[in-house]
Amino acid sequence: MTQDTAILVIDLQKEDGFPLERFDQVVDNAAALIDHARTLNIPLFYTRHVNDAQGRDLAPGEPVDDQGRPTTYRAGTPSIEIIDALAPQAADVVIDKQRYSAFHGTRLAQMLSRRGIRHLVVIGVLTDVCVMSSLFDAYQHDLRLTLVADACTATTAAAHYSALFILSNWLYGLEIFSTEQLLRRWQNQPASSLRTAEPDHLAFQPEAFVQAIARLEKRLVETC
Repeated sequence: MTQDTAILVIDLQKEDGFPLERFDQVVDNAAALIDHARTLNIPLFYTRHVNDAQGRDLAPGEPVDDQGRPTTYRAGTPSIEIIDALAPQAADVVIDKQRYSAFHGTRLAQMLSRRGIRHLVVIGVLTDVCVMSSLFDAYQHDLRLTLVADACTATTAAAHYSALFILSNWLYGLEIFSTEQLLRRWQNQPASSLRTAEPDHLAFQPEAFVQAIARLEKRLVETC
């Protein structure tokens, strides 16, 4: 599983403009995955969202202050740096981006192709923005995709789970794990996951949202 695999760590930065659900748990899970990946020599690619300090080339509507400077992820500030507990090492790749997707305006696709990477394991924030955008773009580049649900988060649990449902419903072949189950897979132990084999397989009506979340979580923790 690991010879053509890389981990994509999306925007786990010090920026604190967005209070995030269970963020400490996400950081702990990300650290466990990163540490184990290093023992398996799985390459690590980190992204940092970085907005030009003077407000040049910002995405349309990007929030700015009264001087036209971005209010979040501003270049030259500590907020753009990767969280200390997850800090990249010398052999890791760090890619700066100015849009949601890790592929937009970057050389990520070329870097992965050059290294023979065909499978991405994706973790990071926010599930419903940069993580989802990056996964959809990765799918367009014909990459095999794994998402670790509890190593991602959003501003609310509803946003996080809504993104998981959308991704699982429409990215064919996407495999969603919990951290515990992916670590089991990497250790060649029986592990449970949710793999997309047909469209809209997690469809539900709004009034059944809580029950749908429970079914999803159950699939991610039951060991085969």
